[in-house]
Amino acid sequence: MRCRAILLKASGLTSKEVGIQTEMTHISVNSWVKRFENEGIKGLETRLGRGRKPIMDCSDEEAVRLSIENDRQSVMKAK
Repeated sequence: MRCRAILLKASGLTSKEVGIQTEMTHISVNSWVKRFENEGIKGLETRLGRGRKPIMDCSDEEAVRLSIENDRQSVMKAK
């Protein structure tokens, strides 16, 4: 979506028009365009530390698998 927003903006559409097509706000469109202008294609990548943190890591996998096998009807217990 970020790349598409940049390309649509470069084709002459307004930020609001691009926002409608990409389901972004015009403010987000402008932010991504500015970031692209400053950092190039690397600026469109998701930076480290963004997004939801994992609730488990790989060390929990076996315990979760066993819990699900013991009680398949209650995944909430396994969680």
